Amino acid sequence: MVETGYPARVPELPEVEVLVRHLHPSLKDKTIANVQVRRDKVLAPTPPRVFARTLSRAKFEAVTRRGKYLLFALRRPGQDEPLQVLGHLGMTGRMFLAPAEAPIPKHAAVILSLGKEKFVFEDTRYFGRLTLDLRALDKLGPEPLARGFTAESLSKRLGRSAQPIKIKLLDQSVLAGVGNIYASEALFRAGISPAKPARTLGAVRIRRLWQVLRGVLRDAIRRGSTVPLDFGGTGVRDGLFYFGRAVDTPASYRERLLVYDREGQTCFRCGTRIRRKVQAARSTYFCPHCQRK
Repeated sequence: MVETGYPARVPELPEVEVLVRHLHPSLKDKTIANVQVRRDKVLAPTPPRVFARTLSRAKFEAVTRRGKYLLFALRRPGQDEPLQVLGHLGMTGRMFLAPAEAPIPKHAAVILSLGKEKFVFEDTRYFGRLTLDLRALDKLGPEPLARGFTAESLSKRLGRSAQPIKIKLLDQSVLAGVGNIYASEALFRAGISPAKPARTLGAVRIRRLWQVLRGVLRDAIRRGSTVPLDFGGTGVRDGLFYFGRAVDTPASYRERLLVYDREGQTCFRCGTRIRRKVQAARSTYFCPHCQRK
């Protein structure tokens, strides 16, 4: 995997959305001629033979996203209903198209032959998934960028929980796709302490949190992502983005991550040093002045 400078982590909603928007036009209408499974683990619980038989001769219709998952819609000859394949990048997964004659990467888990090209799912640690089992979707909460997701619905999802608000935002049954980076950034922008119990947030603060969370996610998608994804599998950041540094962004553009991974650095707003604390085995970054409990 390409060295990113960041510790390995599960890509969040913006990273997955960026990848989906790249893969959809690249895969649409391509037919799978052959399926090669090199790591059975990533298919679990789907047996490799079932996976290969099901996908053989199927045509890609769409690539979409649900939370941190990719959803591949394919249609087999003679079948009215499309079949769904669930993808998850884990912490080190990459999905990309490569020329058919390109060497197969050492850690390739699944290769789908598409004629002149091939789709490669590469995963160094093999924590990712590419499976016919869709049950993981049943546990997901609403999409934070969906039209129907309102401040009122966020309030209901938080309920009367005594858990810190940061931990609640990471709960995928509360919100789908939000992870460590964007939860930390949203709480800073909303001026809310990550340790504040979720049930103590009033209507005004919840509305502010809902507003800035959606803004942070949209901004990250528009500008790129926090992980330099290598779409082409070439070891080159081919047009991909660092958060706040899209391809056409001037070099002078200031980094837009305000607290994440900035422990010990001064807050852009007040000059106080950013702190880090561990919540539910995750690092939380915050400004003790701007985010007083």
